[in-house]
Amino acid sequence: MTKKNQELIERIVEGAKKGQISRRDFMNYSAAAGLTVAGATGLWTKQAKAAPQAGGTFRWGIHDGNTGDTHDPGTYVTRTMIFLAHTHRSYLTMINGDGSLGPDLADSWEANEEASQWTFTLNSNASFHSGRPVTANDVVASFNHHRGDASTSAAKALLSDVTDITADGENTVVFSLSGGNADLPWLMTDYHFAICPANDDGTIDWKSGDGSGPYAIDSGEFGVQFSLTKHEGWHGEGAWFDKVEILTLNDPNARQTALVTGDVDAVSQVDVKTMALLERDPNIQVFNIPSAGAITLPMHCDTAPFDNVDVRNALKLSINRDEVIEKIMYGAATKGNDFHHSPAQPYWPDDIPQRDYDPDQAKSLLQKAGMENLTVNLSTADSVTAGAVDMAVLYAEHAKAAGITINVVREPNDGYYSDVWLVKPWTLVSWGARPTPDVMYTLAYKNDAAWNESRWQNERFNELLLQAKAELDESLRAEMYREMAMLARDDGGTVIPFFNNFVYGARANVGTPDELAASWESDGARAASRWWFES
Repeated sequence: MTKKNQELIERIVEGAKKGQISRRDFMNYSAAAGLTVAGATGLWTKQAKAAPQAGGTFRWGIHDGNTGDTHDPGTYVTRTMIFLAHTHRSYLTMINGDGSLGPDLADSWEANEEASQWTFTLNSNASFHSGRPVTANDVVASFNHHRGDASTSAAKALLSDVTDITADGENTVVFSLSGGNADLPWLMTDYHFAICPANDDGTIDWKSGDGSGPYAIDSGEFGVQFSLTKHEGWHGEGAWFDKVEILTLNDPNARQTALVTGDVDAVSQVDVKTMALLERDPNIQVFNIPSAGAITLPMHCDTAPFDNVDVRNALKLSINRDEVIEKIMYGAATKGNDFHHSPAQPYWPDDIPQRDYDPDQAKSLLQKAGMENLTVNLSTADSVTAGAVDMAVLYAEHAKAAGITINVVREPNDGYYSDVWLVKPWTLVSWGARPTPDVMYTLAYKNDAAWNESRWQNERFNELLLQAKAELDESLRAEMYREMAMLARDDGGTVIPFFNNFVYGARANVGTPDELAASWESDGARAASRWWFES
């Protein structure tokens, strides 16, 4: 780089720091000075980013939503429900951009020595959009919504070891457990545990959509869009936009076109096939964030032919994960190993042998099971994740070498998570990241979990799950999680080809923090409150 160009870049950086140059102009000037788009983007992020500015309407295109979605936290499952919840409701804790645990409604929390009792102190300034202050009674009622025999909440299993939740005054909540749980504050970030106003009878008012989040709902229709206005009484930081519009854009082409034309300011998912092309557009910024999110293919272990462990393992051996990552994800993923514990989570067991593509061994297992020339159906839909249908078709090609015929069933986008997932015996599913292996295993592998998507039952796994939850010795806990991973890998009913990066995009004039949370797409589903417009 010439001295003249270096001086020009230094002036550009200084102007951006003072808020005199927009990101778009910064990118154009940097290109004129000889920087690549990637180099200019890195320079903007590290040095030149201007301070957040308030104002404007943030239009946010979400890749997964249905007309059957609801405001009931116990039913949250689609990205529209999850992202809307993080925009108009609050949680006790939140995952920060750097992956650490931070406060939301709870200012602080502490445990007794056994971690069997946790006390949370609430922010005294928090209020609902209806004007009511948020109190301990609201928190108690909100969590009890997921507990008890009558509860139909998908998060019921996560609270199975909670024996009591009590209010100690207006701003203190005490959780009592049957045993120790060192992860409880992390558990509070689960997207089901949104805090709603309590009714007089101890239930919650979820139907009204009232919340205590950064934005209040003005109007909306699930599967279509929601309009929200900034909640002036919000207790947190950020919320720079005046208004937010959340639009359900299930079709990947429509979603990407809306971003390119400027009809939306950000989208929750970018088609990885066109990721490189978008990255060359100075009007677009693409975020490619490694995560603990996963693509899973759960088989119902109580349904033939998946009730045979040899069949399950044959199918796990019949997918070429490297080719899937290369051709479907364009490298934006980490290779999976058929247990739902990712390198982005603590206690990662990195010494477990990687399962690779081996159609000959798969054939041998099918012969052992007496099921040569196996034919099975695999259900998927475009809205599950970018390239979901293409991935299933590629998997079917791989499986032919093992003598397996996989019929790819293309399901409707609308209603996929209510009519297909957990219903049909083999499906393709996209999971958001969970902060710890305990949360993930409790939610989707525990014997009585509502979202035990493979219907897998393993007595030893469930024993270890209870022991690890209460174990405060880190090395012993790691050993338990390793054994659990091996059980899931060799006996479980879920094929996990990869842990997908979160790839999403925004217009060039959208400002973002230096670190973006890897818990969900769009900065941990909190783009509306963490991002801003730049001049």
